[in-house]
Amino acid sequence: MTNPSAPNQASVVAISLCALIIAWAVAAWVGADPTILPSPSAVWSLVISESQSGELTKHLFATLRRVFFAFTLAMGFGLIIGIAMGLNATLNRWFGAWLVVLLNIPALVVIVLCYLWIGLNEVAAITAVALNKTAMVAVTIREGVHSLDPKLSEMARSYQLRPASRLRHVILPQLWPFIASSTRNGLAIIWKIVLVVEFLGRSDGVGFQIHLYFQLFETAYVLAYALSFVAIMLVLEYAVIGVVERRALRWRSDAKRG
Repeated sequence: MTNPSAPNQASVVAISLCALIIAWAVAAWVGADPTILPSPSAVWSLVISESQSGELTKHLFATLRRVFFAFTLAMGFGLIIGIAMGLNATLNRWFGAWLVVLLNIPALVVIVLCYLWIGLNEVAAITAVALNKTAMVAVTIREGVHSLDPKLSEMARSYQLRPASRLRHVILPQLWPFIASSTRNGLAIIWKIVLVVEFLGRSDGVGFQIHLYFQLFETAYVLAYALSFVAIMLVLEYAVIGVVERRALRWRSDAKRG
């Protein structure tokens, strides 16, 4: 039962983030060296100025575009591979080792190989990021399929549900926690890999700007661009992913009440 006196999730997140900013401000004040750790206000001033000039928006959009395409590809192929290997023991036996190999190839190696094979272009950048994440999604979804309730599967067979209906009404609802976990981890990991891709071979994006200001030893600018994208990820986490997850898992709470 929910405690009515407990603070809601939004309040907890807001207070927690404020505490983090206060700790950052105190650390900056104690260090007293803005070249090492600038204050939150200094970084915020740069965010405002870069936004007004249009530079921040331009580079954020470039990174978001790459994250979106790479995330869509990784989740799509990862779901297909994970469900197929989870439902088919033969596929899992023969190709499970492939996933292990892909999981253990460093992201930097995949990025460099894609740039060498495809060229320094958008296709190579998005392909490299998607390849790095697809195996992780597939493994998570495969384990989710292995944990499916066999009683629900038996019920689906007894009602002679078609494969598409079984996938929609029996498999996917049970996989939502695993899909949500893959989504969270995917966004967190993919945008970091995108930064490396941009750092190494792109002419725009947050990673490119971080590379530029790293060369100029401008810590405040590095933090301004990095934290701007982190802010977008926080909004996606709590305003989009969290809402979708609660709605997708509503059937479980309804079933418990029933």
